[in-house]
Amino acid sequence: MADEVILLNFWPSIFGMRTTIALEEKGVKYEYREEEDVINNKTRLLLEMNPVHKKIPVLIHNGKPVCESIVQVQYIDEIWPEKNPFLPKDPYQRAQALFWADFIEKKVCVCGRRVWTTKGEELEAANKEFLELLKILQSELGDKPYFGGDKFGFVDTVLIGFFCWFPAYEKFGNYSMESECSELMAWGKRCMQRDSVANYLPDPERVIGYVLHLKKLFGLE
Repeated sequence: MADEVILLNFWPSIFGMRTTIALEEKGVKYEYREEEDVINNKTRLLLEMNPVHKKIPVLIHNGKPVCESIVQVQYIDEIWPEKNPFLPKDPYQRAQALFWADFIEKKVCVCGRRVWTTKGEELEAANKEFLELLKILQSELGDKPYFGGDKFGFVDTVLIGFFCWFPAYEKFGNYSMESECSELMAWGKRCMQRDSVANYLPDPERVIGYVLHLKKLFGLE
């Protein structure tokens, strides 16, 4: 009997992009369900499958929910280990990959949000911190093609969703990603050569439009 896999997601979510890319990298057949209004009108299925956080993405595997995108990517890697393994087998390298994923989740995601939700001195501080965080990641990447070394791996999957959001950060932060983090931008373009990434990251202009909508919705203009 084939696995039943359903992904509840909302198209601009960096978190959902991780799970989508992981499923595509593994060649897993799944049903994609778009949550059209994750702010004011969450579906009953979303609330049933993620009663704690009530947020997307939710991966439903044979009727059982798996929540939180980093957990989902790790779960996908363990359930379908045969194709394109994400996490290294070596315990130390594995720990390092998990460390950087946690860094992205707790630092980059949080600070990135402040770039488009603040103004004045707060925005200046957010810009400075955000670029510093990205340069730390760029230093970790070094001269490797991917964070996973020669292969697209766990950290790449966790971070690449930011690539389609970079133009929005540039617009609202008023800086050039190419000038500030050229090696990281080259990494992003390299990742975009993969069908699993290029076909599932939304158009950056559409992301900018969505952020403008949010700023208006929450009175942040």
